[in-house]
Amino acid sequence: MDDYSSNVDTETFRRTDRLRELRIEHRDLDEVIQRLEQDPLADELQVRRLKKRKLRLKDLIAQAESALIPDLDA
Repeated sequence: MDDYSSNVDTETFRRTDRLRELRIEHRDLDEVIQRLEQDPLADELQVRRLKKRKLRLKDLIAQAESALIPDLDA
């Protein structure tokens, strides 16, 4: 295996690992938000901030997924 292939494999692994971490954080945040929304004493500002964070994570996940799609040079 040449250095280029090794670097590509390492980069793909790093991106895949990051994507997995983002998805886990997104899922965990979703669970926290659901629990807080069921609590009548929950801080609404905190819930809104968590929802914003969840949306940012969704965008990061989309970017990470896009980075995994190989460029097709015509």
